[in-house]
Amino acid sequence: MNLHEYQAKRLFSDYGITVPDGQIAATPAEARAVCAQLGGTRWMLKAQVHAGGRGKAGGILMFTDPLELERAAQRLLGSRLITAQTPAPGLPVDTLLIERPTTIARELYLALLLDREHERLVFVASAAGGMDIERVAAEAPERLLRVHVHPAVGPQPYQARRLGFGLGLSSDQIKSLGPLLAGLYRLFVECDATLVEINPLVVDDRGELLALDAKINLDDNARARQPRLVALQDARQEDPREQAARQHGFSYISLTGSIGCMVNGAGLAMATMDLVKLHGGAPANFLDVGGGATAERVAAAFTLILSDPNVRAVLVNIFGGIVRCDLIAEGIIAAVRETRIQVPLVVRLEGTNAEQGLALLAHSGLALETVAGLDAAARRVVAAAAIQVPEVSQ
Repeated sequence: MNLHEYQAKRLFSDYGITVPDGQIAATPAEARAVCAQLGGTRWMLKAQVHAGGRGKAGGILMFTDPLELERAAQRLLGSRLITAQTPAPGLPVDTLLIERPTTIARELYLALLLDREHERLVFVASAAGGMDIERVAAEAPERLLRVHVHPAVGPQPYQARRLGFGLGLSSDQIKSLGPLLAGLYRLFVECDATLVEINPLVVDDRGELLALDAKINLDDNARARQPRLVALQDARQEDPREQAARQHGFSYISLTGSIGCMVNGAGLAMATMDLVKLHGGAPANFLDVGGGATAERVAAAFTLILSDPNVRAVLVNIFGGIVRCDLIAEGIIAAVRETRIQVPLVVRLEGTNAEQGLALLAHSGLALETVAGLDAAARRVVAAAAIQVPEVSQ
């Protein structure tokens, strides 16, 4: 689950992290009124969407005239902002954040995330703030500083000094960095975050550290512990199919390909997608229906996959461990009849009662194809998708 910038900044303030003065607006009139409330002669207008790259897409603008800001708010509100990180149609702009501009002396990068290899939270920092950190990591990895935090003691003063020296901060700024790191760490743990990022963390003209932007990702598995944060969720920023999948307990991510994949088990799902890609296809989704793949869940999964108009073929790859393959086959048969699937369907079953399941599918009379091996199944579904020509509206 992601938060908007303004929501993340409110959390930052709760944990003692300094952010620019700002307020949100949902109408052009409110946006103009915020200018008067903030005072000053310049204001930043920031579209609130769950994506980066807003500045390059015209979603972050500066104004010296409240009337011009109001007109820009009129254009942005109700529109869809398209950035390098949004889906093709873009994301809806329903809220604007108006802030007083900050005079920037330096731009830094700071984030806290989980390093699964070391089983520790790790602070990642760089003097190359304001840039795409992925590009920095790829082109100049030596510019990234990393400090791992032991869970028994939390961030320590010497770690703040190590990062501060590496970033070229002054002694006073390093003293400010320590409480900032401590605040980020408490926020991460207490809010069940998976990522807390400040890009850029700026040194302003007074030499103070300020979180100019804020990004927080929360762990979906901890939703039951975080009702206050779950209430902040903006469903309009999410893919409707991903919302529907969550209601069924599926792990689902929309992708841009043409081959729908229904698999049980995250590892098997990844392997399936890799093989589809290896043989020249492109997955339309990641879908893990889990270990309890009942007939009802299979039917729901089919409906979910087929709701994507880009799907030209479907691959079902089920390993029957906890669940029997003959029960899965019955679910597939019921689901195909219920959804009246109009694209090629390739099924691979392996594991408990796989032979019985394949026999049920073979005698079902349905237009589907069973394949024994995973590699062969991937080849077949890629070939089937290639000959499916999408309908062209007249």
